[in-house]
Amino acid sequence: MKQMAIVTRLAVAVLALALFGAPSSAQNVPSPMIQEIIIKASLLTFNDAILTGNYDVMNAKLAKPFREQFPPARLAEVFKTFHDQHANIDLIAAKAPISVQEPKVDDAGKLTLKGYFDTTPNRLNYDLGYIMEDGEWKLVGINIDMKKP
Repeated sequence: MKQMAIVTRLAVAVLALALFGAPSSAQNVPSPMIQEIIIKASLLTFNDAILTGNYDVMNAKLAKPFREQFPPARLAEVFKTFHDQHANIDLIAAKAPISVQEPKVDDAGKLTLKGYFDTTPNRLNYDLGYIMEDGEWKLVGINIDMKKP
Protein backbone atom coordinates (compact mmCIF):
# COMPACT_ATOMS: atom_id res chain seq x y z
CA MET A 1 0.00 0.00 0.00
CA LYS A 2 1.67 3.18 -1.17
CA GLN A 3 0.80 6.14 0.98
CA MET A 4 2.22 9.56 1.64
CA ALA A 5 2.23 10.73 5.22
CA ILE A 6 -1.05 12.51 5.69
CA VAL A 7 -1.17 14.55 8.84
CA THR A 8 -4.10 16.66 7.85
CA ARG A 9 -6.92 16.16 10.26
CA LEU A 10 -10.16 16.33 8.43
CA ALA A 11 -13.36 17.03 10.21
CA VAL A 12 -16.38 17.07 7.98
CA ALA A 13 -18.94 18.79 10.23
CA VAL A 14 -20.89 16.84 12.76
CA LEU A 15 -24.44 17.99 12.31
CA ALA A 16 -26.33 19.89 14.96
CA LEU A 17 -28.54 17.74 17.12
CA ALA A 18 -31.54 19.55 15.73
CA LEU A 19 -30.90 17.94 12.36
CA PHE A 20 -31.07 14.47 13.90
CA GLY A 21 -34.75 14.82 14.67
CA ALA A 22 -36.32 13.55 17.85
CA PRO A 23 -34.06 11.92 20.42
CA SER A 24 -33.81 8.19 20.05
CA SER A 25 -32.44 6.94 23.32
CA ALA A 26 -34.04 3.58 22.58
CA GLN A 27 -31.30 2.84 20.05
CA ASN A 28 -28.75 0.31 21.23
CA VAL A 29 -25.09 0.18 20.29
CA PRO A 30 -24.82 -2.33 17.44
CA SER A 31 -22.87 -5.55 17.93
CA PRO A 32 -19.10 -5.54 17.30
CA MET A 33 -19.68 -7.36 14.00
CA ILE A 34 -22.17 -4.73 12.80
CA GLN A 35 -19.80 -1.97 13.96
CA GLU A 36 -17.00 -3.47 11.85
CA ILE A 37 -19.30 -3.74 8.85
CA ILE A 38 -20.46 -0.11 8.98
CA ILE A 39 -16.96 1.22 9.69
CA LYS A 40 -15.44 -0.69 6.77
CA ALA A 41 -18.36 0.08 4.43
CA SER A 42 -18.03 3.81 5.19
CA LEU A 43 -14.25 3.91 4.86
CA LEU A 44 -14.07 1.74 1.75
CA THR A 45 -16.75 3.88 0.10
CA PHE A 46 -14.65 6.91 1.06
CA ASN A 47 -11.58 5.17 -0.40
CA ASP A 48 -13.35 4.53 -3.72
CA ALA A 49 -14.42 8.17 -3.84
CA ILE A 50 -10.94 9.57 -3.24
CA LEU A 51 -9.34 7.18 -5.72
CA THR A 52 -11.83 7.89 -8.52
CA GLY A 53 -12.72 11.49 -7.72
CA ASN A 54 -16.39 10.47 -7.96
CA TYR A 55 -18.25 11.20 -4.73
CA ASP A 56 -21.77 10.32 -5.95
CA VAL A 57 -21.93 6.90 -4.25
CA MET A 58 -20.46 8.21 -1.02
CA ASN A 59 -23.01 11.01 -1.02
CA ALA A 60 -25.86 8.57 -1.68
CA LYS A 61 -24.87 6.51 1.38
CA LEU A 62 -24.87 9.46 3.80
CA ALA A 63 -27.75 10.23 6.14
CA LYS A 64 -30.16 12.67 4.54
CA PRO A 65 -29.19 15.81 6.55
CA PHE A 66 -25.48 15.17 5.90
CA ARG A 67 -26.14 14.30 2.24
CA GLU A 68 -27.95 17.59 1.72
CA GLN A 69 -25.22 19.59 3.46
CA PHE A 70 -22.43 17.84 1.52
CA PRO A 71 -23.34 17.22 -2.14
CA PRO A 72 -20.72 15.35 -4.22
CA ALA A 73 -18.91 18.53 -5.33
CA ARG A 74 -18.57 19.69 -1.71
CA LEU A 75 -17.25 16.25 -0.65
CA ALA A 76 -14.65 16.50 -3.42
CA GLU A 77 -13.50 19.86 -2.01
CA VAL A 78 -13.36 18.61 1.56
CA PHE A 79 -11.39 15.47 0.68
CA LYS A 80 -9.13 17.12 -1.93
CA THR A 81 -5.98 16.51 0.14
CA PHE A 82 -6.61 12.77 0.24
CA HIS A 83 -7.37 12.68 -3.49
CA ASP A 84 -4.36 14.79 -4.44
CA GLN A 85 -2.02 12.57 -2.42
CA HIS A 86 -3.49 9.40 -3.96
CA ALA A 87 -4.26 8.01 -0.51
CA ASN A 88 -5.37 4.40 -0.70
CA ILE A 89 -6.76 2.79 2.43
CA ASP A 90 -8.08 -0.44 0.92
CA LEU A 91 -5.82 -2.48 3.21
CA ILE A 92 -8.38 -1.95 5.98
CA ALA A 93 -10.57 -4.59 4.34
CA ALA A 94 -8.15 -7.21 5.70
CA LYS A 95 -7.71 -5.62 9.14
CA ALA A 96 -9.91 -5.42 12.21
CA PRO A 97 -10.77 -1.97 13.56
CA ILE A 98 -9.34 -1.24 17.01
CA SER A 99 -11.63 0.84 19.20
CA VAL A 100 -10.12 3.63 21.30
CA GLN A 101 -13.37 4.66 22.94
CA GLU A 102 -16.38 2.70 24.04
CA PRO A 103 -18.97 2.90 21.23
CA LYS A 104 -22.01 4.84 22.34
CA VAL A 105 -25.39 6.09 21.21
CA ASP A 106 -26.13 9.50 22.69
CA ASP A 107 -29.53 10.84 23.73
CA ALA A 108 -30.08 12.24 20.23
CA GLY A 109 -29.56 8.79 18.69
CA LYS A 110 -26.09 9.44 17.27
CA LEU A 111 -23.72 6.47 17.29
CA THR A 112 -20.05 7.39 17.71
CA LEU A 113 -17.29 4.96 16.71
CA LYS A 114 -13.66 6.00 17.31
CA GLY A 115 -10.60 3.93 16.65
CA TYR A 116 -7.91 3.02 14.18
CA PHE A 117 -6.66 0.38 11.80
CA ASP A 118 -3.13 -0.83 12.46
CA THR A 119 -1.86 -0.18 8.95
CA THR A 120 1.67 0.63 7.85
CA PRO A 121 3.51 2.80 7.27
CA ASN A 122 0.78 5.07 8.65
CA ARG A 123 -2.03 4.24 10.99
CA LEU A 124 -5.55 5.12 9.83
CA ASN A 125 -7.43 6.83 12.68
CA TYR A 126 -11.18 7.37 12.41
CA ASP A 127 -13.94 9.12 14.29
CA LEU A 128 -17.29 8.30 12.70
CA GLY A 129 -20.81 9.38 13.55
CA TYR A 130 -24.01 7.67 12.44
CA ILE A 131 -27.74 8.02 12.88
CA MET A 132 -30.39 5.41 12.30
CA GLU A 133 -32.25 6.21 9.10
CA ASP A 134 -34.58 3.86 7.21
CA GLY A 135 -33.47 0.99 9.47
CA GLU A 136 -29.74 1.48 8.75
CA TRP A 137 -26.88 3.27 10.45
CA LYS A 138 -25.99 6.09 8.07
CA LEU A 139 -22.98 8.38 8.24
CA VAL A 140 -23.38 11.92 9.59
CA GLY A 141 -19.79 12.72 10.50
CA ILE A 142 -16.35 11.61 9.43
CA ASN A 143 -12.93 12.56 10.75
CA ILE A 144 -9.98 10.65 9.36
CA ASP A 145 -6.27 11.08 9.65
CA MET A 146 -3.23 9.03 8.79
CA LYS A 147 -0.03 9.35 10.74
CA LYS A 148 2.79 7.36 12.20
CA PRO A 149 1.70 5.37 15.27
